[in-house]
Amino acid sequence: MLLTVDVGNSQIHGGVFTGDTLALQFRKTTQPIGSSDELGVFLRSVLRENDLDPARVERVAICSVVPPVAYPLRAACVKYFNCEPFILQAGVKTGLKIRYRNPAEVGADRVACAIGAAQRQPGKNLLVVDCGTATTVEVITQTGDYLGGAIMPGVGISSEILASRTAKLPRVEIARPENALGRSTAESIQSGLYHGHVGAIRNLTSALVVECFNGERPHVIGTGGFTRMFEAEELFDEIVPELVLFGLKHAEQLNQEPGK
Repeated sequence: MLLTVDVGNSQIHGGVFTGDTLALQFRKTTQPIGSSDELGVFLRSVLRENDLDPARVERVAICSVVPPVAYPLRAACVKYFNCEPFILQAGVKTGLKIRYRNPAEVGADRVACAIGAAQRQPGKNLLVVDCGTATTVEVITQTGDYLGGAIMPGVGISSEILASRTAKLPRVEIARPENALGRSTAESIQSGLYHGHVGAIRNLTSALVVECFNGERPHVIGTGGFTRMFEAEELFDEIVPELVLFGLKHAEQLNQEPGK
């Protein structure tokens, strides 16, 4: 079995593959980070609670955008799964041609999503919209070139900033409002968060289609924790919440040592 772990700023999203099948997904909050023992015990216990034997885990693949997690998570893999994990980082094989000015700057989660998209829709021009802590848009050409994309604050961050940086605006539930017109402060915030984000995604994707694909519409994949909230807006051709895990799985396969 392959254990995949995507460490994000807000959540750790994990999955277990048996062959090509994603047999299990799980999530936990990233903070507090915890020690290697705490992480190892959590990973083993979540497998056991879902009727998977931790002893069957032969390989572990990790991508992370939270540097302090790297050491304890690696140590947990060595101690509790008896294997050195594969870490998606600059210099490893991705199957993509990274066209960023400085490829080392691209977040591992963004690369994993791009890998997953290219594997899912080979030979197509692609946009990947990941609605998580940050909302990112990735551009991948049909020839496997990763061109870059865009990053903006996610819905959750935007809500937190409004509540923390203003004197009278409250925290509100992040949800799709029934109407664009808010008739209360909470409804007005929800409308701004939701419709503002929809407009931003539409504008970004439209601009990237013109700049990168000469106006020819690419295949658009949505992923990330908030993506389902925008499903009715027809922003995406498909929604694949576990895209980063599949991309991480493929990257780990590309980088396996010959004979293993």
